[in-house]
Amino acid sequence: MSEDPTPVSDSPFRSEHSDRDTAPQFVLPLVVRIERADPPARTDALETAARAVLTILGDERSAGDGAWAEAMRDWQDTRIRKVVRRARGAEWRRAEALPGITITGKAAEVRVFPPVPLDGWPKDLARLQVSGTDLDDPEPPVDADPTAAVLWLNPDLGMSAGKAMAQAGHAAQLAWWELPDEERAAWQDAGFPLSVRTADPARWPGLTRSGLPLVRDAGFTEIAPGSCTVVADHPALRREPYAPGGPAPTRSE
Repeated sequence: MSEDPTPVSDSPFRSEHSDRDTAPQFVLPLVVRIERADPPARTDALETAARAVLTILGDERSAGDGAWAEAMRDWQDTRIRKVVRRARGAEWRRAEALPGITITGKAAEVRVFPPVPLDGWPKDLARLQVSGTDLDDPEPPVDADPTAAVLWLNPDLGMSAGKAMAQAGHAAQLAWWELPDEERAAWQDAGFPLSVRTADPARWPGLTRSGLPLVRDAGFTEIAPGSCTVVADHPALRREPYAPGGPAPTRSE
């Protein structure tokens, strides 16, 4: 696996205790709309969640003196936790009334909210369920567009849709962090085009050694600690210094 170039104390995603854990912890809430009669397709939900994370990262309210800037800074200075909950009907309408941004995919709807304290969720979000986000793709997804960003999922891991949505969000955020300002702006102006696909098993080992941003899971839920979950493949990161075999920006969630 690729080496982690960041010191232990600097990684916001490590499972081991670090200096970051002494600071107040925050979480980025995401809510996916899952109506009983018309749930979204799994891949659509994953892609929409990733774009929701990117959208709040690039929102003017998240920077400078913006209304969400302090919360965003506090969240990114510690572990950048993400929790996906589900809502339908009146639950969804109450969630939409809270400050946040709703992103719509082909049919999926995901609302992202500014970070909240780990133990300080708004009542209308805290009551939502985390479980029950098992979604399916009615048809196999089409091949990913190689000219756009692709978030490659580990083919050997089984994750619920909610878990995979959070992991896709982590990968999108790692790509955002690594991009220069001009590439960030171009991606944002284009509406954050991206695909989420499961990697071919034969290709996965090479992806983890490619030098592209790699998410490792801390093992808090569903999968073993240290598991490599997603590789963030953005066209601008395929160029130097992200050459094959080079050090990958690596994080654990």
